[in-house]
Amino acid sequence: MSTAPVRTSLGPVRGQRRADGTLRFLGIPYARPPIGPLRFAAPVPPRPWTEPRDATGYGPTAQRRPFAAVTTVPEPSIPGDGVLNLNVFTPAADRAAALPVLVWIHGGGFVAGSAASPWYDGAAFNRDGVVLVSIGYRLGVEGFLHLPDAPDNRAVRDWLAALGWVRENIAAFGGDPDRVTIAGQSAGGTAVQTLLATPAAEGLFRAAICASASTTGHLDRETAYAASAGLTAASLQNASIEQLLALEDRLRPFGPFPDGELIPDPVRDALLAGAPGTRKPLMLGYTTHEFGDVEQIFRSPALALAQGRAQAGCPTWLYEFGWPATADRFRGLAHHCADLPFAFDLLAAPGVPEALGARPPQALADEMHGAWVRFVADLDPGASWPCHTPSSRAVRLWADPSALLTV
Repeated sequence: MSTAPVRTSLGPVRGQRRADGTLRFLGIPYARPPIGPLRFAAPVPPRPWTEPRDATGYGPTAQRRPFAAVTTVPEPSIPGDGVLNLNVFTPAADRAAALPVLVWIHGGGFVAGSAASPWYDGAAFNRDGVVLVSIGYRLGVEGFLHLPDAPDNRAVRDWLAALGWVRENIAAFGGDPDRVTIAGQSAGGTAVQTLLATPAAEGLFRAAICASASTTGHLDRETAYAASAGLTAASLQNASIEQLLALEDRLRPFGPFPDGELIPDPVRDALLAGAPGTRKPLMLGYTTHEFGDVEQIFRSPALALAQGRAQAGCPTWLYEFGWPATADRFRGLAHHCADLPFAFDLLAAPGVPEALGARPPQALADEMHGAWVRFVADLDPGASWPCHTPSSRAVRLWADPSALLTV
């Protein structure tokens, strides 16, 4: 059933009321379609509209082809130009509600991923009094490739534009703009780290959740510049999607990099030093068996960051997700992305049996999801999970049963 129109700063949107009474507004544009002269430009605000805009279906995604993933997250590709859109899931579109807000940034190695994944549905967060926003952003060449005649870190600018939209509009959907937490997994976790170290993001969120962020997601400036030798925005302006994807395959990896302007310093240096803006409450973690035995990509950097922040007196909570899947493909492994259906409390979502097995423990989802909700609402995941300090070095192990460890 359609909702009554909700008025945003750009115009009214009409969403969908679900069977549980919660509301969802899908595919709301936060910037104009990045096509033509805007293809490699910073995001530009959409043109206002007057008639209620339909927001009952997911908008276009920047992912243009099936993601040959090593994970089983369902990530639909939706055609269309208006990829700079977001989705709002809310218990009630009531300004008086002033509920905490979680803004989700999807993963996918900065070349894939989809905000339309059923694993990122906000139903359980809504049930527990949290507004969830998931955002789409430019990927690969269009989002990250350094071009001398275009602004750097265009996808980072997309994240900032989306957070600016949230700041300006989320109250109309029942959210409190002063109680925003950003969160992401894999490349989305790297995005969260980047935003913590980006001065222009100051004032747009108050806390962060970083799941399975890879150090390979942070490029140095020299690598980013070398990848684009001889290329310009003008030369790529009229390239086809197929041509850009071929270029993308040749030039990988992609990711945010310190450009000296938007991102002034290397992100991990800023985070470990406790630079201004990075000291917000942070929950971070990893799974036990991410990509086999290559644990230095996720576990070691998370431990180093938690310990560095602890030394600097920054409030930090560290977790390890260790529940082993029973699905044939991942049997015995707490693999990359396995924590997401538990954090979102979506064990019945499409693709979960193939990723986790037939009967993943609901009690663990209750525990983990509850800790995320408490952190978003109160900046503290609960008494059973203390801060990581130089003396305690506490790590919350999510398993069956869960436990508190020391590293």
